[in-house]
Amino acid sequence: MHLKFWEKPKSTPAKKSALREWGNALMFAVVVSTLFRWATFEAYAIPTSSMEKSMLVGDRLFVSKLHYGSRTPMTPLQVPLTHQTIWGTAIPAYSDALQLPAFRLPGFSKIKHNDPVVFNFPDEAQHPTDLRTHYVKRCVGIAGDSIEIRGRQVYLNGQPLDNPEQMQYAYFVTTSKVLQERFFKERDITDVYPVQGGYVLHTTAAKAQALASLNVIDQVELQQMPVGEAELGIFGSHNWNRDHYGPLYIPKQGATVAITPETLPFYEKIILRYEQNENAEVRNGRLYLNGKEAKSYTFRQNYYFMMGDNRHNSLDSRYWGFVPEDHVVGKPVFVWMSLDENAGLLEKMRWSRLFSWVE
Repeated sequence: MHLKFWEKPKSTPAKKSALREWGNALMFAVVVSTLFRWATFEAYAIPTSSMEKSMLVGDRLFVSKLHYGSRTPMTPLQVPLTHQTIWGTAIPAYSDALQLPAFRLPGFSKIKHNDPVVFNFPDEAQHPTDLRTHYVKRCVGIAGDSIEIRGRQVYLNGQPLDNPEQMQYAYFVTTSKVLQERFFKERDITDVYPVQGGYVLHTTAAKAQALASLNVIDQVELQQMPVGEAELGIFGSHNWNRDHYGPLYIPKQGATVAITPETLPFYEKIILRYEQNENAEVRNGRLYLNGKEAKSYTFRQNYYFMMGDNRHNSLDSRYWGFVPEDHVVGKPVFVWMSLDENAGLLEKMRWSRLFSWVE
C-alpha cells in the first residue's frame, strides 16, 4: 500500500523496558506508602518499659494520626520511609536546610485525660521537631489543668485522676533466698534487679501484695519518696520529687501568666524553645521579649503533661517538662505484633497480644 503525500506514517510507541516498569512501580509504591504513613497510620515499636504493663517492650503498635489530626511535614528534605538515619547506618536521612511551619489537619478527637499518646521527645535539640525520637506516654494533664502529685496520686484541679489499671511502682523485696528468673516470669514481673538483701522490682500493687504473702519473702516495701525530698533531675521546684510534685499550671493557648522569679523557671524552656519567639532571652532571672522586659506572657499553643504507667521507671514530664501540641504525633490504637526478645525462639511471639487494643 502506498501512502498519500499528505499522510504521515504511523509511529509505534517505544516499549518500556522491564527495569523501567519495575522502577515506576517502585516509585508509585513509595509515594503511596509515604502519603499513607504521613496522613493515616504508622507502625512504632515499644523500646523501653516505661509503660509496663499497659504496653510491653517489643510491642509493635499501629498509631493513628487521624485521631488528633495529621501534622504536615516540617522537614520535607528527607529520604522516604525513614526517620533520623538511613536504614542500618548512621547516615542522616534528612537535611534541615529547609524547615516549614507545622499545620495540623482537623482530627475527629481531642487529647483526653489518660489517653496514651505518641509524640516527638521535646528535649532532643539535635534533630528537627518532626524527626525527634518518638515517645509514648499517658496524658495525665491537658492544657489549662493544674496538676499535682500527692503520695503518688495525680490530682487535676484538686480532684484525683483515675489511675491506669496496670500502673506499677518500685518495691524492695527482702528475702534470704535466691529467686530464679522463672519465679518472677511466672508472676509476669519483668522489671527485676538483684540488690544486697533481696530485689528491687517494678510491679502492680496487687502483685506486690501477693508476693508479700509468700513464705520465701520476708518483706515487700514500697519505694516512695517523702514530701520535700529533692530528686535529682526533676523539672520544676527544687523540693519536688516523683511522688510529691506541684502544683503546676499546664499552659493553654491564649492563656496569660504573670512572669515572676517564682513562675519563670516553669515556663522559661517553652518560651525560649517552642513558642517561635524570634527575640526572647532570659537575663538575671528576667524575661526579655524584643529587648523589653516582659512581666506577663500569653501562650501560643497548648501543652500537655505526660507520664508513664511504670511510675517509678519512666522518664517523663516530671523530669523534662511539657509536651507542646506541635510535637504530638498520634494515638496508639492496637498492637499488631509483640515480640519478647528475651524469650526462646518458640516463645518469642506473644500470641495473646496480637491485634489487641491499646487502653
